[in-house]
Amino acid sequence: MSKPASDVELQDALDAYVAHGGVRSAAKALGWSRDAIRSRLARAQAKGFVPKCQALIVGDQAAAGPGMMLRGTSTLYGEDGKAKLQWVKTNQDLAQQEEIQRAALAAMCEELKPLAKIKAPKSTAADLATLYTLTDCHVGMLAWDKETGADWDLVIAEACLTQTLIRMIDSAPASAVGIVNQLGDFLHIDSLTPMTPTSHHVLDADSRYQKMVQVAVKILRRVIEHALTKHAEVHVQMKEGNHDPAGSVWLRVLFSQLYEKNPRVHVDMSPNPYTVHQHGKTLLGFYHGHLAKLTSLGELFSAQFREQWGQCPYVYIHTGHKHHVKEEERSGCKIIQHPTLAAPDAYAARGGWLSKRQATSMTYSRTTGEVARGIFVP
Repeated sequence: MSKPASDVELQDALDAYVAHGGVRSAAKALGWSRDAIRSRLARAQAKGFVPKCQALIVGDQAAAGPGMMLRGTSTLYGEDGKAKLQWVKTNQDLAQQEEIQRAALAAMCEELKPLAKIKAPKSTAADLATLYTLTDCHVGMLAWDKETGADWDLVIAEACLTQTLIRMIDSAPASAVGIVNQLGDFLHIDSLTPMTPTSHHVLDADSRYQKMVQVAVKILRRVIEHALTKHAEVHVQMKEGNHDPAGSVWLRVLFSQLYEKNPRVHVDMSPNPYTVHQHGKTLLGFYHGHLAKLTSLGELFSAQFREQWGQCPYVYIHTGHKHHVKEEERSGCKIIQHPTLAAPDAYAARGGWLSKRQATSMTYSRTTGEVARGIFVP
């Protein structure tokens, strides 16, 4: 029985595949069989390995690219003694990486300017607050209609989410308070590598991470600013999901900075996966749905937010994650699981986890809880 490949061999196979552009070339460079390369690539992917081969060839010398440190080279020579191929192995230069990140952060801070104030509506209903929930939008996901039943990419996501939310806002009562409830998994991927951050499942991603970020920010800005034309105050939730725990952090920071000079916008900066908004005797809870089970949420929220819970006879906890509608009364609260506007991805379609795509606006009174809702389909 052959000895299992070591982690070093798995990394080498992945680096060679990236450096030489294919299985055949990688096998030739390493002197391994193609089957050996393929098996090691599969294991490297399953274990969440990422390529480290990001160096440049400068003339006849190997040089590490920005933020990288040269680890070694392997050169393939022909019968004439001349070099045919060179495989360059690098590691991250942590000091240089930190310097690059600090420079990028400084540049962003210099360029980031608070947005101008938007004129408030002339009159609103002081008793009311309207909640607009966006959950599991998976901006950056790629779906093919022949495989999943509907197409989804960055262009479709921007059009679908923006237009649907604008219709929701236009159709809602002129409540004094509007709540943009981004309930998690707004972003499909959380890094340059298209994998889930915890389980390292490979994802169907559309385009590049920076383009995904640009579209995501554009959608949320459009929604928040349209809500400002309808409501005297706009509160913003940016909850973490299992697809975007890091993305939710920079979204909160970014939008709090963008609207820091606008007293009508309030971005909840809590890193807690569980947060609340109190509206008179009505308490609204927010949580993506990927950690605690729904059956335990009443106990969890009443313990974490004891004071607010005791003041409010009407408690509604909003979740997502499962992509379909579910509502149930629990002791002291109602739990509302929201569906998604996004098309299913290949994983959901193959597993048969399909549901009607829709989003819901819900209007709450300060004294009597929920008083109205609207359902919108893409």
